[in-house]
Amino acid sequence: MSTRIPFLKGHGTENDFVIVPDPENAVELSPAAVAALCDRRAGIGGDGVLHVVRSAAHPEARGMAAEAEWFMDYRNADGSVAEMCGNGVRVFARYLQHAGHTTEGDLAVATRGGVKTVHIAKDGDITVGMGRARLPEGDVTVSVGGRSWPARNVNMGNPHAVAFVDDLADAGDLFSPPPFSPASAYPDGVNVEFVVDRGPRHVALRVHERGSGETRSCGTGACAVAVAAARRDGADPTATGTPATYTVDLPGGTLVITERPDGEIEMTGSAVIVAEGEIDAKWLETEAG
Repeated sequence: MSTRIPFLKGHGTENDFVIVPDPENAVELSPAAVAALCDRRAGIGGDGVLHVVRSAAHPEARGMAAEAEWFMDYRNADGSVAEMCGNGVRVFARYLQHAGHTTEGDLAVATRGGVKTVHIAKDGDITVGMGRARLPEGDVTVSVGGRSWPARNVNMGNPHAVAFVDDLADAGDLFSPPPFSPASAYPDGVNVEFVVDRGPRHVALRVHERGSGETRSCGTGACAVAVAAARRDGADPTATGTPATYTVDLPGGTLVITERPDGEIEMTGSAVIVAEGEIDAKWLETEAG
């Protein structure tokens, strides 16, 4: 490992990430190293790490290399591996544009949740094709402080429990994962969204992201909420044949989610690179040890 490792810092609706460009997959990022980078007091600080690797250079992505040159090796703030991060894909695409690897227009990004289609618009917004939601059967309940709510089980390549509540304060502090039942519904943990209505096809949420705690934004969570809201509102596009678009307010900004009649979901929002610099490799090795 070289003595200096380049990094950037970026965010999508204030869901923030440490970006580590590593085209040839030469930087070893252990869970402890990722947690050290994401530490907001002793590290750089972030909700996760975007490890930027060429698909052909990563064993988990080689099979997608023909479709997508770049692989988003995403890690949660605690160092755990995640299948997908919607805001992360937008920031990942913004980095590729910033670094000269792509321009305005369309590109494909490989993730553990499959290859995602991305469009970088001239106005700066980025739209990500998030694929189709899966809606596992069975009742789910989430709880906070002795109160419980029914939740919709939505899988966006990662698991979500969507609960509609009267007030976002009902979610509590969201420092710890809200309890859920049955345990068998989410054997690997779950992202939990608490949702209130703001108007017709306009909702707001707070979210506990698995492995990161409460975050300012969650792209897959916003998609899961729009899917759940459309079913609740009798606006399921796969049944009506009409696209459903929801405006989703998050603590860090606003995302626009559209589900098409074929089930494909598109998410549009901002993505910003705010800084770049170098990591002391010796520090990282020490922290990871």
